[in-house]
Amino acid sequence: MSVLSDRDIRAALEAGAVRITPYDPEDLQPSSVDLHLDCTFRVFRNNRYAFIDVRAPQPDLTELLTVADDEPFILHPGEFVLGQTLEWVELPNDLVARLEGKSSLGRLGLLIHSTAGYVDPGWRGNLTLELSNVAKLPIALYAGMRIGQISFFRMSSEVERPYGSPGLRSRYQGQSEPTASAFHRDFDATRDPDPKRP
Repeated sequence: MSVLSDRDIRAALEAGAVRITPYDPEDLQPSSVDLHLDCTFRVFRNNRYAFIDVRAPQPDLTELLTVADDEPFILHPGEFVLGQTLEWVELPNDLVARLEGKSSLGRLGLLIHSTAGYVDPGWRGNLTLELSNVAKLPIALYAGMRIGQISFFRMSSEVERPYGSPGLRSRYQGQSEPTASAFHRDFDATRDPDPKRP
């Protein structure tokens, strides 16, 4: 597996093998592309449930918020929210990607993912960010700011079943807003046994 260089990323974008929309050539780094923060956030409402039950759907556990232009979203110490990239990203079946934070933001105590840094071959959608503030002070976040960087790795061969294929239970294909966890579906005894169901 090899990391794509800036010239290889540019070639993949120009050929349409990788899609990043919107894309500004100024965001191309030596081995990655800078991504930006969207204006929508999914916040946890701690007063609606006594605890998070991974086996049960809890539709009111989170609420979607949108901030206006130049309005800060304040992320408090110890707080965890879901955000998303401004960019829609599509990967071919022979590339996998990694989403990482910007080091300048990490030095302020902002983490952009806890486990969701891996982007599967065949992915299509905006990328959900798992935003955490591990600093002692609140952090103001602004829509449009550079929030992370995505790098691309060429696989040994094209995958047989890309993300979104029937039977994989790919739950987030095509997402266009910060999407709450669908983990409870693993426990749903009434789930349709049809393997084509996402």
